[in-house]
Amino acid sequence: MATIFTRIANGEIPSYKVAESEDFYAFLDISPLAEGHTLVIPKKVEDDYIFHLDADVYEGLWAFARNVARALKAAVPCKRVGVAVLGMEVPHTHIHLVPLQTEGDLDFRKKRPEISKERMAEIAESILAEYEKL
Repeated sequence: MATIFTRIANGEIPSYKVAESEDFYAFLDISPLAEGHTLVIPKKVEDDYIFHLDADVYEGLWAFARNVARALKAAVPCKRVGVAVLGMEVPHTHIHLVPLQTEGDLDFRKKRPEISKERMAEIAESILAEYEKL
């Protein structure tokens, strides 16, 4: 059975898409640490551990994530875009890209902000527009 992230990438479950290629998909986290918190996934590989990916998928995922991070930083005011790879909550490799003002902003234990659906859509559109400029 496909993971929830595969179903999102396939369009079976709605998402706030911020970037897509033939092999990778990026979308806003619905329980974000900050506005613009993005998840980046491989579309065709459901392995839950990033270091199990073959070299081509692994390198392609990071290259795609780098471009998404550049678009994210251009669209969402922040000092840096933080990166985390946890893989504990969904059994599908994913990279978290989180806009940061301080290192403490990357604390997954903190209270999550409530962001309206309308604002999430605006953020996704802004990041996608920046991504398309790359």
